[in-house]
Amino acid sequence: MEDFSNEFKKLGLKISYYRKLKGMTQEQLAERMDTSTSYIGAIEAPNMEKSISLTTLLRIARILDTPAWKFLDF
Repeated sequence: MEDFSNEFKKLGLKISYYRKLKGMTQEQLAERMDTSTSYIGAIEAPNMEKSISLTTLLRIARILDTPAWKFLDF
């Protein structure tokens, strides 16, 4: 299995960047996604080792009004 841990770290940092750019807290994003703040924190953590689903990524992109490709532009 390929190791994508570096890409997941970059993805989490990009999500955090665009969330902050929109003036939204982790708590607000979690509420809009109907999930926990700890889950959002885990996604954004630089040491994130877990993947997120495409559905989750697209939901975050929609909530942040940001094209999903921007999160994947490494």
